[in-house]
Amino acid sequence: MFFSSSDSNQRLHPFLESLASKIRLRRSSLPDLLLMEMRSDLLNIKGQLDGDQFFITNELHYARGFRKLHLECARIGQGLQILHCVMFPDPVYDIPIFGVDVVLTSSGISAAIVDLSPVSTSLPSSICTQLTNVSNLPFRSVRDLPEWGNIFSDYVIFIRPEDEFEERHFLDLVDKYLNILIQYSLSIKPKRSDEISTIKRTQYQRFYCLQQRRNDKTRNVLTKAFGQEWADRYINTLLFDSP
Repeated sequence: MFFSSSDSNQRLHPFLESLASKIRLRRSSLPDLLLMEMRSDLLNIKGQLDGDQFFITNELHYARGFRKLHLECARIGQGLQILHCVMFPDPVYDIPIFGVDVVLTSSGISAAIVDLSPVSTSLPSSICTQLTNVSNLPFRSVRDLPEWGNIFSDYVIFIRPEDEFEERHFLDLVDKYLNILIQYSLSIKPKRSDEISTIKRTQYQRFYCLQQRRNDKTRNVLTKAFGQEWADRYINTLLFDSP
């Protein structure tokens, strides 16, 4: 169970539990993994939305090569559950941004996306080679990227799983993307913070965060539950803070 309470209303769907477990397992293999300090009011969040209880939990870490590893799970009443994870690299390392989001409703998974997003004009060639070789069986319901989705790579997977087989395949893809990212990160040495390549990676990461902040669906839900000021602070300082 992801949430701290034993209340069944706060339990996550088994698919999201499995996904969170895979992320935690891969995350634990990173060297120098440490907890990030975070305001207590952002660790476990409770509210109401249209009469339904709203729960959010956050896990924040950092490690060698990564300035922030964020895992968030949310549940609204009995109908909506969300898992969101982004692994932001430290710009002195030439490491892509890992991201996965899953939205689950009472009728099933409505959206699932995973990507290793570039922090320069393109992904490193060795990562492209590995991603090309990842066995990606065709999904039947491929979703269109949002208009701000130019931050994603050519290897982004954005789908609506049709059955348990496709759900398991998506979980397997997430695990493979994570493994590729982490193994690659172990081989990369840091550059100086004042090098042109580091400055460009910082700028790309800022652009990534700026584009993600354009997701009105996230902002609208948080604003309705907690107010605009809180939603803006949550998005700008926790979800997508610029390096």
